[in-house]
Amino acid sequence: MLDKIALFLLIVGGINWGLVGIFQFDLVAFLFGGSAAIVSRIVYVVIAICAIWCISLFFKDSEMVEDARYGSSR
Repeated sequence: MLDKIALFLLIVGGINWGLVGIFQFDLVAFLFGGSAAIVSRIVYVVIAICAIWCISLFFKDSEMVEDARYGSSR
């Protein structure tokens, strides 16, 4: 479950960076009162932590992930 939450927040962060790159519009800063606002900074840090967490997904055994998904033990 933690992997899915981290991946979701990482996708949100990626979409935000896409908006910044294409339209020069920072959605997080817009929603939370500017990029220097404490809430915006917390959101940026949480998304960065999620990105670091998702690095671990590269090293998980794909069979183990598949077994957990389907509830089987091969």
